[in-house]
Amino acid sequence: MRSMTGFGAATSEERSLALRAEARSVNHRFLQVKVRLPGELAHLEPEIDELVRKRLERGSVSITVALSGSGTLGEVTVNTESARRYKRLLTRLARELEIPPAISLEALVALPGVVGAGADGRSLQRGRRATLSAVAGALDALERMREAEGLHLRSDLERNATAIEKVVAKIAKRMPQAVLAHQKKLHERVEELIAGRGAVAAEDLAREVALIADRMDVSEELSRLTSHLAQMRALLERSGPVGRQLDFLVQEMLREANTIGSKCNDAQVAHGVIEVKTSIERLREQVQNVE
Repeated sequence: MRSMTGFGAATSEERSLALRAEARSVNHRFLQVKVRLPGELAHLEPEIDELVRKRLERGSVSITVALSGSGTLGEVTVNTESARRYKRLLTRLARELEIPPAISLEALVALPGVVGAGADGRSLQRGRRATLSAVAGALDALERMREAEGLHLRSDLERNATAIEKVVAKIAKRMPQAVLAHQKKLHERVEELIAGRGAVAAEDLAREVALIADRMDVSEELSRLTSHLAQMRALLERSGPVGRQLDFLVQEMLREANTIGSKCNDAQVAHGVIEVKTSIERLREQVQNVE
């Protein structure tokens, strides 16, 4: 089981070209990939996107690649004719505005089209190899971190599942006593209401008691809750993405807990339901991080 949160970084070198790739991921309902590349490598974005999708299933993943050395993908070129044309235009502008021309070399080379880098086929291929190698290394590190985080998540999920199982067992043990206590209160209440006014037929009272016991019966809800916990433990043993299934099970657990709380009017059971819902909420928070 893996977390959706993680970070990884790696570097790669091809002759004088040095690249650094970073991979970050956070929670997301589906897989979302964002790629940031230097302009010379922008054409590799679809290939990197495909690489990420082959290795990850869920999460918002950001891949950033940057040149970390002084190398480039091609030779630096200077367009002297463009520089001359800029100089003539700037000199003419200074003359028309009646200001002294102060054209520096730094200003000229910063203008668009004066200095550029041209990449040939071999340079581009070298850049592709270095980029994909760095990205693969960053994804390796990211996956290792997500797996390590997944171990912690699993441990916490199992701890909360165990807490729920213990409280569910207490509720199941308490229910027969809760029903008897409620029946006793009903008898006492009936006696108070009919004091001095006659008697209630035993079969009528028995029927009402049976109806109340049926309405308070939460055995099915307890059984389903126990089944959901067993399914969750089975999912924790599986490899691969299980986050969506876990999220569904947690929602079903909360539904059963709410039903138990609404059906059984008993203080001890009510306290137990609160404990169960607290643990389920912790499960829900952690499940949001599972891939």
